[in-house]
Amino acid sequence: MAEAAPEAARDPVRLAELAVQALEYKPAQAIARKQRDTGLWGNNLLAPGPNKAMGWTEIGTVSQYRRLLEMGWPGDQRPFRIADRFLFRLLSRDTDPTLLVEFQRPAKTDPGLGLWARSLGREAAAAALARAGRGEDPRLRGAAHNIATSISAYLRGPAVERPFKKAQGKTVLEPEATPPTIFAIEMLAFLPALQRERSGFIERLGTYFSTPAPKRAFFQLAGKKIMPPLFVLMGDPLRADAHGHIPDVPFAVYWLELLARLGLVRQIPSAGKVLARLYSECDDQGIWSPKALRSSPKTVSPIITHYFPLEGAGKSPAQRQTDISFRLGLIARLLGLPIEVV
Repeated sequence: MAEAAPEAARDPVRLAELAVQALEYKPAQAIARKQRDTGLWGNNLLAPGPNKAMGWTEIGTVSQYRRLLEMGWPGDQRPFRIADRFLFRLLSRDTDPTLLVEFQRPAKTDPGLGLWARSLGREAAAAALARAGRGEDPRLRGAAHNIATSISAYLRGPAVERPFKKAQGKTVLEPEATPPTIFAIEMLAFLPALQRERSGFIERLGTYFSTPAPKRAFFQLAGKKIMPPLFVLMGDPLRADAHGHIPDVPFAVYWLELLARLGLVRQIPSAGKVLARLYSECDDQGIWSPKALRSSPKTVSPIITHYFPLEGAGKSPAQRQTDISFRLGLIARLLGLPIEVV
């Protein structure tokens, strides 16, 4: 109601009731209880979920922080205040080794890995803080401009045409290349003032995301370590066909929401096609109702664990439709499309 409904349709009494219910929602309270006194979750920063190869046993700080926000918790709650102290230190380029979190131990013998971890950690912290509405803080604004400048240099430079090389028998991203990450894009999406200040850069991002992502498998070289490119975006990630069909609907609505916040949906052909198809699958009341929907939509993308699903476990068939219907309504509002509450 607060995010997707038109202002005239937002009953303040009902909104207040729902805000209380969001704070009392047991899955959200369970997340808050897992936070440590340091402000961290899972004793790691980046993990969107367990990953044995990366040493992640549970979901980490940046995902859990944003998940509480997506569940309707206001950014002034205690879990955010505690975590903010740690996240703002990441923005400050503090060289304290404890800020490397899960990469602290391996970085002792691999300084290059430490540099990579600090850079990605800074972007992740900026994304979380921007999502929490900290956009007026000069520390976040400064970090955001630095991140945007680094990506802009990549988009203007020769590496954007030839971003890969061979190393350790694998195809890897050029170590000097700084393509956008999902953290950087989410940060930008929630900083409208920066978007206005750097409109040319945002337009170049639209051009970049209009080109197909490479089909070849590749890795990142972080110091001496070969890493999966979990957070890197190399062109259009939707992988839509000519008719707007996509293999991963939950990821698609996440990506379309970010593009809508950036004002890029209409600039990117695949985004327009996918959104048109998803809206064509909605019934007269705006409920997403594709044919043969026998179970809740699944995602293969680990990076949206903070975002999907918000609907808890249950047996109602309607729960298959709740998340996607809400997100499509929110995207419509962000695009300025008329919304009628029924």
